Amino acid sequence: MISTALLDRILPTVAKPARYSGNEWNSMRKDWAQAKVRVALAYPDVYEVGMSNLGLAILYDLVNQQPEMLAERVYAPWLDMERAMRQAGMPLFSLESHHPVRDFDILGFSLQYELNYSNVLNMLDLAGIPLLASQRNEDCPLVIAGGTCTYNAEPLADFFDLFVIGEGEEVLLELLRLYLECRKSHAPWKEEFLQQAASIKGVYVPHLYRVAYHEDGTVSSIEPAKAGVPARVQKRIVPVLPPPPVKPVVPFLNVVHDRGMVEIMRGCTRGCRFCQAGMIYRPVRERPLQEVLDAIDQLLAHTGYEEIALVSLSSTDYTGIEPLVRELSQRYAEQRLAISLPSLRTDTFSVALAQMIQRTRKTGLTFAPEAGSERLRQVINKSVTADDLLRTAEAAYASGWLRIKLYFMIGLPTETLEDVLAIADLVKAVRGIGRCWHGPRAQVSVSVATFIPKAHTPFQWLPIEDAGQIAAKQQALRRALPGRGIELSWSDPMTAWLEAVLSRGDRRLGQVILRAWQLGARFDAWAEAFQPQLWQQAFAKAGLDASFYATRQRSFAEVLPWTHIHTGVSTAFLWEEYQRSLRGESSIDCRGGCQDCGVRVAFDLDRCPSLADDTVRIASEHARDKADRVAPAGRSHMMDSE
Repeated sequence: MISTALLDRILPTVAKPARYSGNEWNSMRKDWAQAKVRVALAYPDVYEVGMSNLGLAILYDLVNQQPEMLAERVYAPWLDMERAMRQAGMPLFSLESHHPVRDFDILGFSLQYELNYSNVLNMLDLAGIPLLASQRNEDCPLVIAGGTCTYNAEPLADFFDLFVIGEGEEVLLELLRLYLECRKSHAPWKEEFLQQAASIKGVYVPHLYRVAYHEDGTVSSIEPAKAGVPARVQKRIVPVLPPPPVKPVVPFLNVVHDRGMVEIMRGCTRGCRFCQAGMIYRPVRERPLQEVLDAIDQLLAHTGYEEIALVSLSSTDYTGIEPLVRELSQRYAEQRLAISLPSLRTDTFSVALAQMIQRTRKTGLTFAPEAGSERLRQVINKSVTADDLLRTAEAAYASGWLRIKLYFMIGLPTETLEDVLAIADLVKAVRGIGRCWHGPRAQVSVSVATFIPKAHTPFQWLPIEDAGQIAAKQQALRRALPGRGIELSWSDPMTAWLEAVLSRGDRRLGQVILRAWQLGARFDAWAEAFQPQLWQQAFAKAGLDASFYATRQRSFAEVLPWTHIHTGVSTAFLWEEYQRSLRGESSIDCRGGCQDCGVRVAFDLDRCPSLADDTVRIASEHARDKADRVAPAGRSHMMDSE
């Protein structure tokens, strides 16, 4: 273990020392000596961000339930802590036992955001682990990763021993048991383990694949380098959502999502063409309503939280959402439990739902129309209308909310300046409704991100829009949205540029990431730390052109760097969706009829989405109730003329 005396000297000198102290409520410290396999679960961002990641909490709970295994946590030290650790010669350590990360058998990263890649290298270096997988011997921990970024993990291929594609709770224990078996045998064990791991469905061992390139820089082929290695790695899914963790670690300081979380549904049936999560998390699986209620009872008892988040990609699409919220608001009326629905659609957020949530402590309401004009929403298959949004705003303001947050994107395919200015019209209309109910106290918070094409989506072949054009659109929007009651924020074009490069990059970008880290890149997702010039220098040093990755249109015939990773959704389906977007045609929700995306065949599903029996029954009962409801007489959807 690291020196407690040394840590005690360092912590008072850095900001937020609770990030590094451990011993939080519900954290688990198992007997180090008795564990046969020890896993460090790593999140390459600060504690407050990593502690809000539900996926890591699920794996922490899963591994620690196994008698012969233990899991501990580690997050990226902030800049001041890194300096202090390097000056003191202190290695990266886990929060539970304060063992150096290098002493663990396996170091498993959760990769959720491309701008954390430089932090991955920094954490390896702080741990004293060679950065390149090819330089690590059998005394080093295996370095593995899961998460959404692994659906195109090629830029990180040089640094990892393997990636888990898909849902980690389905694969991780199988992988750890294989590790135990291989370690029992005589050395050398590592290559044998990796060879066998590659045969596990959902495991991608990058060094077992050869990548070749055309003279123009595009990929010509990605092929297995050895016999027995599958040509394509198909993601793993859990057919039924496993029980959610009900004793999560409770942090000592405020984190991004400081509340209890229960995943009510995984996947989404809407088919928004820009949304990577909507494609890679298919098929939809709903957690039975009674299981959700039981989990919340236990979670609140074990944590003392006063707010609960019903987590999914689209919480209001959960079949039993209104019965669930009604039951929670009644069951916890005395405690005034706050109920948070993190992802809301304007076409399914009902007056009844607004009124039920209003009875509890109010949390924020966030909606994502994504585009300002009806035409552009058709292009991206965001099938909500302006009337949907205005009706939702009416319901929310009428139920007592003073502030609504709206998410939009600019730089979307086929977008014109008129589409951008339609955002302003929509926002001002929402503000007008708010003022009818609350006067000048009504607020609209508007967040405008730059659209970034992602792998495994219908827009994966498209370029990101030029930074100059994005800047011009941002300026036009700022001019169109003056006045009180509107708070406008937008994403930095340079961070969007880097994300666009890394999210669809190939293996050659490994040298760029390494060089950028050597130059000092850290916390690229943080404005106070991001230094885009370091990345530009790294590209120049590597002799690579960033625009090749960011602003180039790909053809259907091009071999994409992630071609060998299979989500279950067919390339033909993605291409057809792209063509439909160009024609301005929307596609229906999967619940209205199978769109033949390929998932049913890939995972041998009888029905898709697969809904729990009690959920179907509740939905049927709910539909009958809903027919009797009418919206209260409200004030008109006034357009604000300011």
